[in-house]
Parts: sequence; structure tokens; C-alpha cells
Amino acid sequence: MRITGSVNRTLTLGLVCASMAIVSGCANDKPKAGSDGASGVSNGTATKSPIVVGEFGSLSGSESTFGTSTDNGLKLACNEINAKGGIDGHPLNVHVLDDEGKPDSALTVVQKLINQDKPIAIIGEVASKLSIQAAPACNSNKVPMISPSSTNPKVTQIGPYIFRVCFIDPFQGTAAAKFAVGTLKAKRAAIMTDQQNDYSTGLTKFFTASFTQQGGTIVANPSYTKDDLDFHSQLANIKALNPDVIYVPGYYGQIGPIAKQARQLGITAPLLGGDGWDSPKLVEGAGGPGKALEGCYFTNHSSMENPDPAIQNFVKAFKTANNNAQPDALAALGYDAGMVLADAIKRTGAPADGDYSAEAYRVKLRDSIAATKDFPGATGAITIGPDRNAVKPAVVLQVKGADFKYVTTVNP
Repeated sequence: MRITGSVNRTLTLGLVCASMAIVSGCANDKPKAGSDGASGVSNGTATKSPIVVGEFGSLSGSESTFGTSTDNGLKLACNEINAKGGIDGHPLNVHVLDDEGKPDSALTVVQKLINQDKPIAIIGEVASKLSIQAAPACNSNKVPMISPSSTNPKVTQIGPYIFRVCFIDPFQGTAAAKFAVGTLKAKRAAIMTDQQNDYSTGLTKFFTASFTQQGGTIVANPSYTKDDLDFHSQLANIKALNPDVIYVPGYYGQIGPIAKQARQLGITAPLLGGDGWDSPKLVEGAGGPGKALEGCYFTNHSSMENPDPAIQNFVKAFKTANNNAQPDALAALGYDAGMVLADAIKRTGAPADGDYSAEAYRVKLRDSIAATKDFPGATGAITIGPDRNAVKPAVVLQVKGADFKYVTTVNP
């Protein structure tokens, strides 16, 4: 399968272009379709040989905002680490490959990273279906993989080398159901599920279990696929059943059209979703601010309105590095994945032979990642549990104009 692009980056805050063999451009360059290039920057503080970290993500395709946000967050983390001298003088050098949001491509690019770039660890993916496809290659080669935001439980069940810094869907689905019952006072819910998406089917399962356990009734659960454009049939059936809330645990690309068509049919019930809604394109797809998604809700990993100093310091640094752009939770999770990995590398210590990519060192690094406890991240304190999942709360955000406003926190 064609691999659409790659970037080899030594990331620093300096963002100064370097002129060296096989290097062109600056550290904030993106992989270009149809190319396999490299880019980097000079580093005035970290002077030893680089420690290679792999990254794979959807930098193009229908879920490209996921990959771009995560990449920008990871980039910021590495910039900060390298500006302080790297890890024992070694800069972090992130090799990035674009999987285009395609499961088969995700496996191909991860295999390429492992076989050609010899990374100490790999960061990715956002979409659970892509992490599930690629994680077995990491696990079998004993390369630790940290997913910033894949929430399906199957991801870390693949093996002992697979981790995540986000909550999982059993908790997220339960949090949404608790909010629907406790805050929205919903007794009847309809669900629309992307039947080809592990993320969507998983959240449907856990929301259903929690909502019914609390005395609610699921009145309808029609399905769709990511390629569908017309949802009128499913929505007409839902309208006839008059639910109090419609749960749509999908990705942002389908949420806007579903919301627009629901309002066209006269459905006034609020839509409720998960972290797959978190994209600057969400409101745009629903007709713009104040339109079809106004007042709707979704669960997410963090609120950038949180006054916690760790979160606000991240927001400030991200804006400075990205032309004042507001970070989303996926950017914060990309940042946290990089910082958790760097912290684990520091705690593991330098290998006696200097080879950070050796299997013997990666085995020790795996143990250090697993021992992460109360790490102060941009999405809150991160502790890796015995199942290699992060234990942390969820927030509920409400769509207000073009913004996502904090409503409440739901604890585990």
C-alpha cells in the first residue's frame, strides 16, 4: 500500500531550519502526499545523538483534524523537552507517517516505522479502529505504543506493550448516560451508531447498559456508515418515537449532517455524543455557529477552560507555538502522550551501551510507562492502571456558537 508521507523531525522551540543531508524545511512542516521526506531543526541545547520516537496519525483524509491536533500537541511536548536539553543531552526526534485514516495503511506505516526507523516507542493513533489494526505489530516487536486518545477497550487488550493516556469507552459511555439521566432528565433515548466503527459500536454498548440500568429506555438504535450522506430515514423513525435525547457516538464528519437533517425534520431533542465530536470542523458541518448543533453536548477528555495551572500553561504555550490557535483535547492528549513517554525514558535511565532502540532497553521502558502514577498532564493527573489504561475523569461540554463550553465533570 502506498505510504503518503513521512517527516523526521528533531523538534525544538527554536524552529530554525537546518541545512543537512536529507533534511529540508522546518520542524513544523507536514508530511506531503506522495512523498517520503524529512525535516528538522538545529538544537542548541541537546547535543548528543537523537532518541527516535515514531508517530502515526490521520494527517490527511476524513479525520485529518484528529491527526493534526495530536501532532501539534506532541510537537509542543518535544519542543519543550529539547529546549531544556533533551533527555540526558539526547534530543527527541519524532518520525511521523500519515496513515490517511485507513486501517490497512495504519498497519503498513507502523511496520515501516519499526523496521526502518527503529523507534524507542510509537505514539498513535486517535481512532480506535486504526490503533487496533496497528498495535499487534508494536506488541509483537516489543515496541511500546502509547495511544493519545483511542478509547475502545480492545486497544490495550492487544498486549503488554500497548498503553493509552485517555479514559476508555465503558467509562465514557457511562458518563454520557449519567449526564443524560441526571442533568437532562432523559427517560427515553434514541441512538445512531456507525456500524463499521469500533469506537461507535463500543460507546453504543456502554451507553445502553448504563442508561437502561438507570431506568431509561432505548427507543431506537438505527445504524449508518461513514460514507452515508442521507440520514432522513433513520431520523424520521426516531422522530416518531419522540425520544428525550439522541445519542450519536460518531466522528465529527457525520455529526453535522445528522444534526442538520434532524432539525429539518423538526426534531428538537438535544444530540449527545462522545470525544469523536471534538474538532474545529464540527460546528461548520452543522451549518455554522448557532445552527443545528447549538446547545448540544458531548463528553470529552478535558476542558481548555479549566483553571488548573498545568492546563492553562499548556494552552498558553500551544497558542504561542500555533499562531494563537486554541488547542482542543486531542492536542492536549498528544502533548500528554509525549510527556508521559519522556518521563518514563528519564525514569528508565540511560542504557549502558547507549543503544536506546535495543529490545532490552524497550523492555525496561515498557515497565517504566506502566509505573506512571499521578503524572501532571494537560488533561489532568495521569495514572496508568494495571490494564495499561489511564484512570481519569471525563468532562461534558456544550456547543455554544463556535465554542465548546464546560458544563460538568464526571468522575470514575
